[in-house]
Amino acid sequence: MLNNPYNPDVLTCLANLSSDEVFTPPKLANEMLDQLPAELWSDPNAKFLDSFCKSGVFLREIAKRLIEGLKDQIPDQTERVNHIFKNQLYGIAITELTALLSRRSVYCSKMANGKYSVCDLFTDEAGNIRFKRMAHTWENGRCTDCGAREDDLGRGDEYEAHAYEFIHTTKPEEIFNMRFDVIIGNPPYQLSDGGFGRSAVPIYNKFVQQAKRLSPRYLTMIIPSRWFAGGKGLDDFRREMLNDDRIECLIDYANASECFPGVDIAGGVCYFLWNKDYSGLCRVTHRHLNDEHISTRRLNEFPTFIRNGRAVPIIRKALKLQEPRMSESVSSRKPFGLPTNTRPTSQGNITLKWKGGTGPYNRDQIETGKNLINKWKVITSKTSHDHAGQPNREGKRRVLSVTEILPPKHICTETYIVAGEFKTKREAENLLCYLKTKFVRFLISQLSFSHDITKERFNFVPLIDMDTKWTDDKLYKRYKLTREEAKFIESQILTME
Repeated sequence: MLNNPYNPDVLTCLANLSSDEVFTPPKLANEMLDQLPAELWSDPNAKFLDSFCKSGVFLREIAKRLIEGLKDQIPDQTERVNHIFKNQLYGIAITELTALLSRRSVYCSKMANGKYSVCDLFTDEAGNIRFKRMAHTWENGRCTDCGAREDDLGRGDEYEAHAYEFIHTTKPEEIFNMRFDVIIGNPPYQLSDGGFGRSAVPIYNKFVQQAKRLSPRYLTMIIPSRWFAGGKGLDDFRREMLNDDRIECLIDYANASECFPGVDIAGGVCYFLWNKDYSGLCRVTHRHLNDEHISTRRLNEFPTFIRNGRAVPIIRKALKLQEPRMSESVSSRKPFGLPTNTRPTSQGNITLKWKGGTGPYNRDQIETGKNLINKWKVITSKTSHDHAGQPNREGKRRVLSVTEILPPKHICTETYIVAGEFKTKREAENLLCYLKTKFVRFLISQLSFSHDITKERFNFVPLIDMDTKWTDDKLYKRYKLTREEAKFIESQILTME
């Protein structure tokens, strides 16, 4: 017999339902619980809600803390356990399957009133972990509650509806008819919208907003970090979050696999603690690999949240001279109105660059960007070089992928965006050098949380004179960066030849 037999926690061994409904590891659940005030664990009246139970891990770990914290107030263990499970812990499962799994984790029985349940006060199978099948409300092909497409989820009862009760009810406070001190959990992240590729509608923001409407004392959730920059369905949510000074702390992981091993979530993940009675600066912790940086600041200093506090003073210096921004000169997608699948023609009087090379095209077919055709242009791929905007194993990013010059009478498909246009080749060459500096790509990276490079990503990049061939040393001197700030940029950005 082994002296130290391995006895794994079953909740560390579960396979995820999908990349959007991810089981929370116990270690991460406890990290989030550690942000809550310690006195909650000795409060027999505190009530906790996980409004999107998947494995029951949050309620299970809360129960462990309460069982220890209430020893003095309720000495009898059976009485203490019954009180905690009957009066303090509540959950809303996202499916019937996760309801059973959560009850098994929390009550040690898939039926709350079963023979082996740790609580003998329940009279029904659900206990305080409920699942109610809901229906979408369709209007013009979309659900009015979550935005799901009727074509995708308007199907028979034999299929999972993904109509989550917490956000498909106008009065969530009536689900359990009580107010909660803590709402905690890991909500579903997105629903497919039937768009091209991996296009999807974010949904986690709706869970956060619904939870705030219940006005708990504390709210903590782990969600994708893509909201930092807004984007698809998230612009209003971003503004709301950045201007909410009740967010007491925010813990950000640049690489989601540090929280969820084996899971790829573009842009990383974060969790936050919202405190109804707090108003002030936020303690921001940024983590990547073995690096951690903590800063205390306002979340809304910039329109987009800056995740690493060490970047903030650099951005301030880049903007201090109040120069125009490159976002004013970079083109929108489809600079010449040509989609990605456009191909060269058999003959033409100009040259088309597409992802497979170049070829002839007819100038008369161009309706958009006509003024650019006879200019020297600098283009860059609309897709970032880095996978989903993630740093590499050394914590560095290249940011830009293909970056080159298009001479006059050359155009491109929407695979590329035009970063600048000039009358002379020398100016175009200088812009190309400028884009390849670590300084510029560092500033672009601060706004890049996904695959796409758009004109908005250049919002922090100064638009300066291209009569000069810019180098990092010249830019560090121009913007008065300290040696430590320059060293930080060098540690974050790969060299680009």
